[in-house]
Amino acid sequence: MYIIIKTIISALIIVAVSEIAKKYTLAAAIILSIPLTSLLALAWLFYDTKDIQKVVDLSLNTILMTLPSIVFFIVLPIMLKFKFNFSVSILVSILSTSLVYLIFIKIVKNFNLVF
Repeated sequence: MYIIIKTIISALIIVAVSEIAKKYTLAAAIILSIPLTSLLALAWLFYDTKDIQKVVDLSLNTILMTLPSIVFFIVLPIMLKFKFNFSVSILVSILSTSLVYLIFIKIVKNFNLVF
């Protein structure tokens, strides 16, 4: 039952943001820029484990892994502005971001930057 409640709360936030975006893209962007997914994940992690160190570790690793995720938000609008199909643009953005994640993770491991 608990996992169903977590899923419903998380889904409601996603639906709310997508509905707001239909009329107010800036407001939706502000809401999206707040790390709601991270906030929910951290809250659920703490509630489930009561382990502060796990919350700290997840927070620090999230900061680190935010850098390669920016690629998605660069590639997608560029492709859409060049009139690529939406589905193709999403796919290429995901693939590009995945590639950057792989490269970034190798760099992080080489420099022992994992928290």
